[in-house]
Amino acid sequence: MSRIGKMPIQIPRDVKIDIKDDMITVKGPRGELKRQINPKVSLSIDNDTLLITVKDDSKESNACHGLFRALVANMVKGVSKGFERILEIVGVGYKAEISGRKATFNLGYSHPVVYELPKGIDATIDKSKITLTGIDNELLGETAAKIRSFRKPEPYKGKGVKYAAEVIQRKAGKSGARD
Repeated sequence: MSRIGKMPIQIPRDVKIDIKDDMITVKGPRGELKRQINPKVSLSIDNDTLLITVKDDSKESNACHGLFRALVANMVKGVSKGFERILEIVGVGYKAEISGRKATFNLGYSHPVVYELPKGIDATIDKSKITLTGIDNELLGETAAKIRSFRKPEPYKGKGVKYAAEVIQRKAGKSGARD
């Protein structure tokens, strides 16, 4: 059995979980998320805890057990507290602007990169720091990865778009001196 899957999920007071047929709906102060329940797992609610159990003991079921528990735990945390990803823009002349739902990035190309933020993701830009917030952890991570892919950090000077906690391994440049 999955060690992560066996852990119960604590449900905060302001979060409501509704299980109908093969859908789980999690409602909280920040919004509502829905997910289809994997047929290899079953859900049960006891007081303030949600337990996820497997229906059989196959290898695939054990793999789905921990994954589905993590996904549901992220749903509960998302509707109660929300998630945040911070990106940094490093480079001379590299900048970003936001207007409405569109973010415009000037990243050293001959043209600006315009990206429309998905529904449910909000962004704030402060100089060279982009803060993305949302309740859906998967969508938030996907959006952050998409923005980072516009100009990945290069290993020589570290220019590009990087996660705030990311450490760029630097390479030595050309030696310049010849024998």
